[in-house]
Amino acid sequence: MGRGFSDIKYVWQRLFSEALGTFFLVLVAAGAHVVNILSNGQVGWDITQWVPGMMVMVTILFMGKVSGAHLNPAITIAFAARGDFPWIRVPGYIIAQLIGASTASLFLLAMFGNVGMNGATTPGPGISGLQAMIMEIILTLGLVSVILGTASGAQNVGPLSAIAVGAYISLAGLWASPISGASMNPARSFGPDLIRGDFSYYWVYVIGPIIGGLIAVVFGYILRGPGGGEVAREAAEGELMVETGQKKD
Repeated sequence: MGRGFSDIKYVWQRLFSEALGTFFLVLVAAGAHVVNILSNGQVGWDITQWVPGMMVMVTILFMGKVSGAHLNPAITIAFAARGDFPWIRVPGYIIAQLIGASTASLFLLAMFGNVGMNGATTPGPGISGLQAMIMEIILTLGLVSVILGTASGAQNVGPLSAIAVGAYISLAGLWASPISGASMNPARSFGPDLIRGDFSYYWVYVIGPIIGGLIAVVFGYILRGPGGGEVAREAAEGELMVETGQKKD
C-alpha cells in the first residue's frame, strides 16, 4: 500500500474523483432521456445511447490519473478480484459512486421534475427481469474485458484506451438498450431508482453487472495470466502527483 493511500488527502481526492465522475456520467446518461422527453424528441434516441460512452471517455481522460475513473461498482469489484486494486478501498469507491449517481438524479429531479422515470433503466416491453439480467451479464462481460485488456501490459491502444471503453459503452447501448437499458453499472441504475423510490428491478442491475465483471476477470486470467502488474495497478488505482513531480500511490 503506497503513501498516497495512507495520506488522507489523497484518499479523499480519489473518492471525490469517483463521486464527481459518476455524477457527470449519470447526469448525461439519465439526463439525455429526460431532456429527450421534455424536448419532444429533439435529442433523439440514438444520441441518448452515444452520450454515456462519450462522457466516460472524457472522464477517463481528465480524471483517470486521480482515481482510475472506475465510475462503476462492477468495475471496482472486477479490478479488485483481478488483483489490480486493494479490496480495502472497494467500499469507499462504491459509496462515492452511489453518492455521485444519487446527486445527479436529485439534480435532474430538482430541475425538471419526475420526467421519464428520471432516466431509470428497466427491462424493455415484453422483456423479463431474467432476460434483462442475462443481457446485463453479457454486456458487462464485454465492457470489463475491454477495460482489463486496455489496462494491461497487453494493451493495443495505450493511452487512448478511453476511446475503446467509451466506444464499447455507446455500441452496447445502440443495440441492447431496448432489452435491458444497457446500464452495465449498478451506480448508474441506483440513482434514478432511489429518487423515484422504486427498486423493483434493481436486482437486475446489481447481479448482472457484477457477475459479468467477475466472468471477465476469469477470461482475463485465461488470456493474460494473473493480474497485479504495475501497468494494470496504475490504471486501476490512478497516479496522484505531488508538488515535487514524483509519483505517489
